[in-house]
Amino acid sequence: MADETPRSATGPAAEGDAGRTGRPGGPGRGGAGGPREPRKYFRRKKVCKFCVEKIDAIDYKDYRLLGQFIAESGKIVPRRLSGVCTPHQRRLGRAIKQARNIALLPFASSRP
Repeated sequence: MADETPRSATGPAAEGDAGRTGRPGGPGRGGAGGPREPRKYFRRKKVCKFCVEKIDAIDYKDYRLLGQFIAESGKIVPRRLSGVCTPHQRRLGRAIKQARNIALLPFASSRP
């Protein structure tokens, strides 16, 4: 215990606090101020469900299929999220709108 000395701001205790102060070298920053390596991940290419399953006609009466392409808020899910190709997205939008008009699908969410 006679060897106790106060830790300076550059000691080992400061390295753990670096993430909270915003200085480089803290947790999750590559450690000791080194360059941060980019994350490597693979994003799978989205494929059109209708092309894969060879569905030619998108029927407005098939509300279960159409319901997969409607968000919880009632909006039509965009192509970039659903992965549907352009021609099928156009037919899908038209079928969803027809189904809404005859009350098979909601125009908006059911929550208040």
